[in-house]
Amino acid sequence: MLPCISEATTLPASFAEDVANFASASCPRMEVWLTKLEKHLESHSAEATRQLLADKGVQVVAASYQGGLLLSQGQQRQAHFDHFRRRLDICGELGIGILNVVADFAGKIEQTDLERAVVSLKQAAQWAEAYSVRLGLEFRAGGSFCASLDTALWLIDTADEPNLGVCLDVFHYYTGPSKFDDLDLLRPERLALVQVCDLAGVPRELAGDSDRVLPGDGDFRLEPIIAKLQAIGYTGPVSLEVLNPTLWQVKPTQVLELGMAAMRRLLGLEQPPSK
Repeated sequence: MLPCISEATTLPASFAEDVANFASASCPRMEVWLTKLEKHLESHSAEATRQLLADKGVQVVAASYQGGLLLSQGQQRQAHFDHFRRRLDICGELGIGILNVVADFAGKIEQTDLERAVVSLKQAAQWAEAYSVRLGLEFRAGGSFCASLDTALWLIDTADEPNLGVCLDVFHYYTGPSKFDDLDLLRPERLALVQVCDLAGVPRELAGDSDRVLPGDGDFRLEPIIAKLQAIGYTGPVSLEVLNPTLWQVKPTQVLELGMAAMRRLLGLEQPPSK
């Protein structure tokens, strides 16, 4: 498995600042936060951005996140898919192989909504295939549907596109209705991305993204999940995603160094020698 850190963990920094800080902190893989990258590309070409990443030795392995695709209709659907297509252009230009798509279920869900979601997910995957991009569907613990791992897997299996997988965010796994037995449903070809964090001192029913902490600093049982991923032969990215405003006040390189140390411990990787 490949340790990675999401730019959401250093959200106030710009994309260019993140690239420099990732390199300084010996973090070679980045999950890009798309709004940061889009802002960067307003004043820098894709070619210059590729060169920046190459010069710093940072690889962008995934991008987050795209919403609005599954249930939107009419002009709203057109706007979301136009945005999605522009983001696929970016992924194609920069060689980003995974794009995270979030489930956007809210309120009462009818059978027609499920049918529309499957059709939209299938179409999105077919568009992404033209750019050699794999989509990872992320379930959300607070959603009215697709709040659990097993439902997300059902959706991607029903859509049945080879470049479509699930994004397993352990925050939503533990704070939602998912069960440990759901992990038995995972297959490496149906797992696009894994995102990890921890949670300490907050009831799971009340936990929000800002309560995320570094792996090992909280109460989540992460080791059995990693063991399950190892057992099924998953070799893709495992990304640290900690949207904690307290960490955003800390020097980014320090956050990234702490984050990489936590990821190496979690994945059982050798720690680099001290500087």
